[in-house]
Amino acid sequence: MWFEHEAGPLVRPYAVTRGRTSPIYADLDLLTLVTTSRVRFASRRVEPEYAAIIDICDSPLSIAEVAAKLHLPLTVAKVLVGDLISDGALIFRSPSPVSVANHENVELLRAVLDGIQRI
Repeated sequence: MWFEHEAGPLVRPYAVTRGRTSPIYADLDLLTLVTTSRVRFASRRVEPEYAAIIDICDSPLSIAEVAAKLHLPLTVAKVLVGDLISDGALIFRSPSPVSVANHENVELLRAVLDGIQRI
């Protein structure tokens, strides 16, 4: 649904994703890094948001950064990024999970918590 705004016509964010709220790739999260693949192809996606994502991902960005730079809700950014990964336009790397079994990681997390509590 289109709306008129001072800047011109606007479309609701979820119209861009056709109402989808879950990305194709379940392991995409805030910290997942995405960058353009080396493969160049003619995109079948006509929405300008897809082109904008490809343009800003010349260097690795987290999905949170993509959402912030494009002023999109995080869920919408995850769906669009997932579509571009599926198309082969983007590649991604999810962050390594923190192992709480590792003693050093637990100490680091305690130090961070102590620092936050002092603030």
